Amino acid sequence: MASNRSKSSPKTQTRPALTFETAVQLCPHQGVAESVATAFGLIVPEYEEIRAEHAAALKQMAATFEGSLNDKATEMHFQRIVGALVSSAVGAGRFYSEKVGEARNATARAADGGDDEHGAPIGLESKAQRTREFAADMAMQAYGLLAAAHGAIDAYKDLTGDDWKAYEAKPDAQVEKKAAASQMGAFAG
Repeated sequence: MASNRSKSSPKTQTRPALTFETAVQLCPHQGVAESVATAFGLIVPEYEEIRAEHAAALKQMAATFEGSLNDKATEMHFQRIVGALVSSAVGAGRFYSEKVGEARNATARAADGGDDEHGAPIGLESKAQRTREFAADMAMQAYGLLAAAHGAIDAYKDLTGDDWKAYEAKPDAQVEKKAAASQMGAFAG
């Protein structure tokens, strides 16, 4: 008789930490942003300006606390804020990457005659063109959000003296012990 795992079996599931390195891998770098902007007639976000403004904004936020937070509270609070900005850049990078894949597929289908590329009325964009343009817009957004996350990480270093690290939840040791005891108890029965 095959045994199935009970749905109530405790499993430790952890999501991978959202790191700035992940955002850098997913989002376009300056060269790609410039190429996309040139090809699609877009304006490249001012990376260094966005970075500096976000760093300044976080430092201003810290200044408004006027000593209300101790060092540990400051570290925890800004760890979360930076984490949110990094998470936003990672999400934008994933979405951008997905849209680039869709644009490639739509362009390939159109080249093979399997899209509405040849059936678009004169003066109107084809579906493949709209897909490419949307991917280009997402490139600019992802690049800008990467700059914001970079600025937040800079500010974190200035505020805490430490490099920002993505938060990783550690399994609760007490829960793990109880789960292990419960599982071992099942063998005694």
